[in-house]
Amino acid sequence: MMETASRGIKQTSISHTYAIPQPIHTSSTHPLRTPATLIGSATMDTFQNFGKNISASFTPFAARTQQLVKETLGQAEDKTQLPPDYIELEKRVDALKKVHNTMLQVTSQYSNEAYDYPTNIRESFNDLGHTIGEKVQLLSSATSPAEAQAALTAPPSAKPQPKTFSHAVARAALNSSHTLSGEHAGAGEDPLATALEKYALASEKLGEARLAQDAAIQSRFLAGWSTTLNTNIMFATRARKAVENSRLNLDATKANAKGGAFKLPGQPAGRKDGMEEELTEEARSKIEQAEDEFVGQTEEAVGVMKNVLDTPEPLRNLAELISAQLEYHKKAYEILSELAPVVDQLQVEQEVRRHDSSGF
Repeated sequence: MMETASRGIKQTSISHTYAIPQPIHTSSTHPLRTPATLIGSATMDTFQNFGKNISASFTPFAARTQQLVKETLGQAEDKTQLPPDYIELEKRVDALKKVHNTMLQVTSQYSNEAYDYPTNIRESFNDLGHTIGEKVQLLSSATSPAEAQAALTAPPSAKPQPKTFSHAVARAALNSSHTLSGEHAGAGEDPLATALEKYALASEKLGEARLAQDAAIQSRFLAGWSTTLNTNIMFATRARKAVENSRLNLDATKANAKGGAFKLPGQPAGRKDGMEEELTEEARSKIEQAEDEFVGQTEEAVGVMKNVLDTPEPLRNLAELISAQLEYHKKAYEILSELAPVVDQLQVEQEVRRHDSSGF
């Protein structure tokens, strides 16, 4: 009796302590939605919505790309043709762009001070220290050969002198004049040394005139043509790109409406008969919308290209280039016209002295 009672107590205590889970019956039409399935469903919905957004944003680009590939592979059935006048404008803009690139490639050298500086000479920092006028003044006040040499190689008081061909000629002429004067000390003036000094001063003026020409060309020609190339012509390029994109969109819309699909080379083409009648109203609406976009972009591009071609700025800038060059050559003519008779007179005087000294 006691054993039976004790077994009953143990069974009772066990049954109250550990409850046996019972299965939950659900109907087939309302499946169980546990927390895990709820999270998974929400994640899937989010992913699908994200995919739809990405697809919607990339659809125009993907459609254009697919249409371009089809045209490249010769699979495009129809390709919208641009108006002949538009194509003519494109050719003229391309020619204008080529002209700007060609001219700027050469004339950009006016931005480089040393474009005509000889590459075979070596001038020290002290050689570039003073202007020719300053050196002539220092040489005239020198009382000994040491002071004269110091005048030529004195450290610069300002920025180094320009590296142009005319400035290099001026420095070479002045150094040559000093060399002759040093060897001719006590025997009067050497006419060649005198002429070289005057030629050095004139050459420096020529160099300064060339730098003034370059500055004018940079501001009145290079700046203008660079603006036309990098702004006006670039705007025309962007407008033409928009036209090409709208054309691809139009042709892709037509192809999709007619059931056109991408095919590898060699695959049979799809059915072509009765396509026009099979177009739905939605498809027709999309095509009309794409056509309107194409026409609008084309008209805008035509206006931009005409504006680029009709602007007088490139011709005006070219006139400024010629004017700057003319001013430089006029200045050079004046400088050399003033120097030439002086050197001629020195030559005549030397010939006279030579004649007198020879006894003839």
